[in-house]
Amino acid sequence: MSITALVMAGGRGTRMSLGREKPLLKVGGKPMIEHVITALMNSRKVSDIVVAVSKYTPQTAEFVERFPVKVLKTPGRGYISDMKYAIKRLKLKKVLIISADLPLVTGRIIDRIIEKYNECDKPALTVAVPLEMRKKLGLKGEYAFEVESISVVPAGINLIDGRRIDEEELEEEVLILKDDHVAVNVNTPLDLSVAESLLSERLREINRAAE
Repeated sequence: MSITALVMAGGRGTRMSLGREKPLLKVGGKPMIEHVITALMNSRKVSDIVVAVSKYTPQTAEFVERFPVKVLKTPGRGYISDMKYAIKRLKLKKVLIISADLPLVTGRIIDRIIEKYNECDKPALTVAVPLEMRKKLGLKGEYAFEVESISVVPAGINLIDGRRIDEEELEEEVLILKDDHVAVNVNTPLDLSVAESLLSERLREINRAAE
């Protein structure tokens, strides 16, 4: 089953206060959105990539044109509103929605998430990470909720049948991943610092394995 990936990259990023578009903030020397697009390109289960931008992210729109992606300008009315706009405008069916601020995500993890979605036989799936894991990384746990007595926070990755996007209540699977690759949404300078540290650690591990 082919899945279209929708990268949400139209937000203002006001909490960063760095005077630049958040998707273009660099982690490991590359813009965050480049890490996300690379992961999606490395996925075996993603067939097409759409990057949703807005009037708030014109430089991001220009930057991503170098990749094999479709760029869609949304109204810039907020994450949920722009997501629905993109899904309806492009008449997307099965779609993976991912935030542009997940620089540690990998193609392997994307495939694992899609496999779980295909297995669960539900119209929607949300990825979450344990709150305790976020705290161990020194990060906050905004929007925490309970799943089977475990406190979790959204990871910024969802799958949905786009044909049912306007239904008020959808049966939803929650996939809890105890993996720091999806534990860091970069919304604050602290998040950015933690992401940089984790990526550096990952690169050191890869180099040691290659020796």
